[in-house]
Formats: sequence, structure tokens, C-alpha cells
Amino acid sequence: MSSVLRTDAMREVVESDRAHVWHHLVQHKPFETVDPRIYVEGKGMRLWDAAGREYLDAVSGGVWTVNVGYGRESIANAVRDQLVRMNYFSNAAGSVPGALFARRLIEKMPGMSRVYFGNSGSEANEKVFKMVRQIAHRHHGGRKYKILYRERDYHGTTIATLSAGGQPQRNAQYGPLTPGFVEVPHCLEYRSQWGAVDNYGERAADAIEQVILREGPDTIGAICLEPVTAGGGVITPPRGYWERVQDICRRHSILLHIDEVVCGVGRTGKWFGYQHYGIKPDFVTMAKGVASGYAAISCTVTTEAVFDLFKDDPNDPLSYFRDISTFGGCAGGPAAALENMRIIEDEQLLANTQRMGERLLANLRALQQRHAAIGEVRGLGLFCGAELVSDRKTREPAEEKKVQAVVADCLANGVIIGATNRSLAGLNNTLCLSPALIASEADIDRITAAIDAALGRVFG
Repeated sequence: MSSVLRTDAMREVVESDRAHVWHHLVQHKPFETVDPRIYVEGKGMRLWDAAGREYLDAVSGGVWTVNVGYGRESIANAVRDQLVRMNYFSNAAGSVPGALFARRLIEKMPGMSRVYFGNSGSEANEKVFKMVRQIAHRHHGGRKYKILYRERDYHGTTIATLSAGGQPQRNAQYGPLTPGFVEVPHCLEYRSQWGAVDNYGERAADAIEQVILREGPDTIGAICLEPVTAGGGVITPPRGYWERVQDICRRHSILLHIDEVVCGVGRTGKWFGYQHYGIKPDFVTMAKGVASGYAAISCTVTTEAVFDLFKDDPNDPLSYFRDISTFGGCAGGPAAALENMRIIEDEQLLANTQRMGERLLANLRALQQRHAAIGEVRGLGLFCGAELVSDRKTREPAEEKKVQAVVADCLANGVIIGATNRSLAGLNNTLCLSPALIASEADIDRITAAIDAALGRVFG
């Protein structure tokens, strides 16, 4: 870490933060007596805070974002060069990096063809909701306006995306929410809604169809799903689930929207999570890993068939998608995304993600043999979770305070991990891991060693 960051000048930074910054997802009352944490430098998978302490980051910036690691000068240089050349114009016109990145992205997504730029995952998902509603009005007499979402999934922080969120604690106190969003059951077999059943994946998909039939297929425009549920417990879909969901959507003419904000751009070991399951979506949204946090960018990607629905009558002034994202016109985002994609390809980070993901899951399963507090281990690529329980036989969830104590213990010992947080009352009990795609065997082993020690100290 640079020695300049160890000076007394950091005291002024800390006090300015305490006095003026409103942090995300944090209760600020404790900052009246303890310092807020400020990270001042990052390199690879390491971070240093204002006190000079070093940490291994196992959550890629806290929210699964810094896919290629910290300190990538080539991305910073690409952004800097682009900003000097041409920093911004509304995306009503094009830009060189926007055009080039859109082409490169579509090359990774067979069947998709159009990219709409925005600046956050919430915004990317909301664009889809608006497209679905406009399609309903223009092509279905306003009938197919409802959007299905899944219990435990999360799609963003705006009022509309919260309305499509299956995490009641995130939605609490923000109502009334937007009408027209309908929940379908989750697909976590470990907490089966129907007890022990054969072919749980197909059963969970059939539950979606039951909701469709109840609401009326002619009222449902789209379904929005994460390929792997993230903040709701790192839920990998059970066998047979996605194939049945795809079939249901086709039979009822329902557009399939895959939210890749977390899973996209390498996190699962493929470019996109849905590509593990043979899905052919109508919409794909992404944000976090698109530029690894070096610039703000999100993408709403559609098929040409969806795109064509918005140019059926050029003489109608209401026929096109009348939407704008101010910062979707920033040229730095796609410039960063192009370099981010080059790094993933040149350093073969998809293959590394697969290898290190297998090691991470194996290590966690070994911990499961050592610690009765681990009820289930699940994940895909470098996106893994360990659900903690107080009783393996009954699967009683571990107390949230104990889960957070494990997170705190790891942090105190220099490893940053996460846990489900303010999602589902009584079920915020899953440790969440999403190290950068550059992780080494030593990094993976240190992460799981820290969890091993923490579980021993917290649960005995």
C-alpha cells in the first residue's frame, strides 16, 4: 500500500465521511462511537483500509462487481483516453466504444441482437418492464401487462424493481408498490415447499404454470428470473427446472427475461449464467461485472424479434421505445467494458473461474463435514453459498446474529465475506462468496480457512 495513505491526513477523511456520507445498507448509529470503514487502495484481490490493514476480498467489492480484480491500469487508461477524446453524448446518437462493445457483447450471446445502454442493474431491469408494458399496449390490447417474478429473487432498488422483488425485507416500508407484478414460488429444494418430491425442479417450474393459469395466460407479458438466485440465498436451479420454464413460456407466449446483473460476464464460469441451461431468452440484463466497477454501465439486451415490435409503424409518434438513460450516453462505460472483456479472454478467466469454483465448492463441502452448522453448500463457478443452520436434522436456520458473527470474525482476520442481508425474515442465514475471477488456489484456501476458524469460534 502507498505510504501516503498512512498519514494523519486520513483522519480528516474519516471525520468527513462520518459527518457527511450516507452509506448504503448500513445502520449509522454505531458511527457515533466507532470509525466508518474506508478502503483506500486495491490491488488484485487485496484491499487496504484507512488504518493500513490488509484484506482479502471474497465478495468482489461487496456486491459481486469487481470481476477482474483491483488496480487494472489498462481499464483505467482506456476510460481516461476515451473521456479525453469524447466523454459523453446522449445515446440518441452513437459512440465508437458503444458500437464496438455492443458488437463484441452480442458475439457472446447467440440469438440476441440489440443492446440498450444504461447505468445500473435496477435501471436495466426497469427498461425491460417498460418494454413489456409498451408491447402489451401496442400489440395485445393492453392485456399482457403482468410481469411474474420469483420468491427470493432480487431485481433492483427502484420502486418498480422492488415490486418485482421476492425479498420482503427489502420491500418493507416502501409501499405501496407498483401493481401488475405477480410472485411465483422459489426453487430451493433444500427448503422445499412440497416436502420430499420426485423431480423437484419440474415441480417448482409447474408451480409457475399454476400461477399463470390462475392469473390468465393472456394477462402475463413476461417472467423475470435470475439464472442463479443471488441475495436470496445463492440458489442454483434444480435439475429439469429451466427446461420446463422455457417450455411453459413458449406455450403461453410469455417473454423470458433473464436478470444477469450478478451472474453475467464470467461469474459462473460462462459468459452468462443462462448459458449453462440451454435457455433462449427474450431479454437479458447485466451490470455489475460488465466493467468490473471501473465505470458505471448496464445493458438491456434483446432479440431482434423484440426490437422489431418497436418499429412496426414509423408514422406513429408513440410506436418507438420512448425512453432515455442520461448516463447511458457516457462513453467511458463501454470503453471500460471492452477492456474488461479483453482481460477475461486473454487471461482465460472463464476457465480459471470453473477451476477455482470447483475448488471453492470442494473446500466448503469439506467444511460441511467438519461443522454441523453448515446445512447445505451450493453454487456455480465463483458464486457460492453455505447455508447455516442451528439443527441439521430439522434444518432450523441459524440465528442471524451468529451468521453475522461469522462474517465479522472473518473480517477481523483479514478476509471479507458476505451473507444474505435484509432479505427474508428468519432466513438471512447463507454465507455468500464471490471472489474475483482471478482468484488463485491460495486465495480460495485462505477464504475457506477463515470461514473454518470463524465457524469454530462462533458455533463451537
